[in-house]
Amino acid sequence: MIQVYTGNGKGKTTASMGLTLRALGAGMQVMYIQFMKAKGYSEQKILSGFAPQLTLEAVGKPFFIAPEGAIETDGADGWKAHVVVFPPGQPPADYVAMIDEGMERTAEALSSGAYDLVVLDEINMALHFGLIQWPKLERMLDRKAAHTEVVLTGRGATAELIAKADLVTEMREIKHYYQEQGLEARLGIEN
Repeated sequence: MIQVYTGNGKGKTTASMGLTLRALGAGMQVMYIQFMKAKGYSEQKILSGFAPQLTLEAVGKPFFIAPEGAIETDGADGWKAHVVVFPPGQPPADYVAMIDEGMERTAEALSSGAYDLVVLDEINMALHFGLIQWPKLERMLDRKAAHTEVVLTGRGATAELIAKADLVTEMREIKHYYQEQGLEARLGIEN
């Protein structure tokens, strides 16, 4: 099956991590690829040596990128220095090349039959921001091994991806302490 976890609410990566743990507990082979995330997140520290049947990769840099107008900049003083904003349709070439390398590994993981579960964390954002193109991702999904479950996470899942998926879960933010209290990402909870 193809599963999509999207929406503006917290919990997409967390849900995919829970499914990863469940699959590992069942003895499955898992590939977990994090797009647009550099090494250093708390989950990476524990999962890196957690189980021999888990392969974990990070395909990102220690800053976030987004096209102009895609993110709100009001109240962004605390994190603005960690974001590279690019003109729409013109993402940084080195970042796109890095994402392309991650996509090559993704294509192999999906089609090889070596993995029972492949999680593509934050790939929805990469697609939404134009760092990857839908036809390429669709071909990869079409070529996945029949027994391989795939989970795609991130805000901004496109209409094409939603139509292609067998399961779509939208995390909807009702209230968040970031908005209410101005709290930044907390170690062990959001990072």
